[in-house]
Amino acid sequence: MARPQDHAAMDAHLGDGDRSPDLSDKLDQDPKLKDYDIEGQGRRRSSHHITALDSSSTTESVGRQIELESENTIKYRTCSWQKTAALLFSEYICLAIMSFPWSYSILGLVPGLILTVVIAGIVLYTSLIVWRFCLRHPEIRDVCDIGQYLFWDSKIAWWGTAVMFMLNNTFIMGLHCVVGATYLNTMSDGAVCTVVFSLIVAIVSWFFSLPRTFGTLAHIATISAFFTFISVILATIFVGIEDHPAKYPKYGEPVVSAIPLKGTTFVSGMNAFLNISYTFIGQITLPSFIAEMKEPRDFWKSVTAVTVAEIIVFSLVGSIIYAYTGSGNYMTSPAFGSISNEVYKKVSFSFMIPTIIFLGVLYASVSARFVFFRLFEGTRHKGSNTVVGWAAWAGILACLWIMAWIIAEVIPFFSDLLSIMSSLFDSFFGFIFWGVAYIRMRSADHGPRFFMERGIRGWCGFIFNVLLIFIGLFFLGPGTYASVMSVVASYREGTVGGVFTCASNAV
Repeated sequence: MARPQDHAAMDAHLGDGDRSPDLSDKLDQDPKLKDYDIEGQGRRRSSHHITALDSSSTTESVGRQIELESENTIKYRTCSWQKTAALLFSEYICLAIMSFPWSYSILGLVPGLILTVVIAGIVLYTSLIVWRFCLRHPEIRDVCDIGQYLFWDSKIAWWGTAVMFMLNNTFIMGLHCVVGATYLNTMSDGAVCTVVFSLIVAIVSWFFSLPRTFGTLAHIATISAFFTFISVILATIFVGIEDHPAKYPKYGEPVVSAIPLKGTTFVSGMNAFLNISYTFIGQITLPSFIAEMKEPRDFWKSVTAVTVAEIIVFSLVGSIIYAYTGSGNYMTSPAFGSISNEVYKKVSFSFMIPTIIFLGVLYASVSARFVFFRLFEGTRHKGSNTVVGWAAWAGILACLWIMAWIIAEVIPFFSDLLSIMSSLFDSFFGFIFWGVAYIRMRSADHGPRFFMERGIRGWCGFIFNVLLIFIGLFFLGPGTYASVMSVVASYREGTVGGVFTCASNAV
């Protein structure tokens, strides 16, 4: 596993009594970065200074990593900020967008739009915290290393983070097995057992997971994001030009409301909120992406561009489809099932094929890289085209996709699986970790009473990040309860098929 070269050096970075190099010093010397201090004007008053960012140990460390790879056949630090943005676009501009209309139908249009903007802002803020933390520690390769750093070099923290990291990614892979089976059932009118369709998706995804660098996957990511955008735009247009949604008039006239409808339960409201949150929260992959950037300082460009695009696309697609479909039984998740014209539904859904495959592939690659690097660190198999290296890489991916397929058959439904993942894992990787990271960095920079020494900025930063931690705990507690109760209700009401079922899950 990735570890600091010297434990004493790590304590100097994060210890409560010492002072660590911070970007605030670098920002003083490099005016180009001044605007990207996420706290505004914060400065560390300490005699411990480091040189400007262009000649800092961070840049030197990245340069050494690139130099060490120069003789390797397979090079990892190859991503520009544009390629990283493409990876982020493919991660966020995904099928989960089509759960926003359902979420808005539960929460009401106004609360839904407000939550969309608020969650986007929080995720951008925490993503910049991730970035700043990774700049301090360029040896970090994934979020598990961050977990160890945050909790005082605890081996238990590393293993706990690793378990959540692998489970989160495998659940997302399983989600894409579910969605792939949904697509194949929709196109074929349930011609084959759903278990078989799900397995076919897993096998195809395994094949596309084989490239070993993000630089290679970035090209596929661009295609995936483009076709996803076309898919959701077509679905939005088709819903708008139809006279009525699917199943009309079985449930009466569609109802559109600015606020939650009467009778909305905590469980349904919480699940709708978790669906929105899940689509935005992807910080778990950011350290892995930053670790393969040629110039990590440029990461803020990638994440800012993606966040702006998310707010625009998610809000427009969610509100327009909801406005034309309405609340109640006419709304499905994903929203393709709300389109009454079968041709329209199949055409718009078909453009989603690249992201159905690629997003699962992306998370499979992140997970396989985590295992592979720790098995072959320091060996020629990591950076060269050896039989052992490629066999191990393919075998790790095969194990991951088998586990994902099993999860897909145990929880074979879309919105509830989104909610479970959001409550169990996004609580940590979306909120708790980054609130703790902020407090640890500021304590190292200004001492444990940093919030008192830095005036109003210190108090605001401290209170906001403590609030982030409590939001994460709310996700983990009441959020998980609501998710589990929704699954129980789905099985009790017979609205979903059983475990390892052949029943069609077409929209």
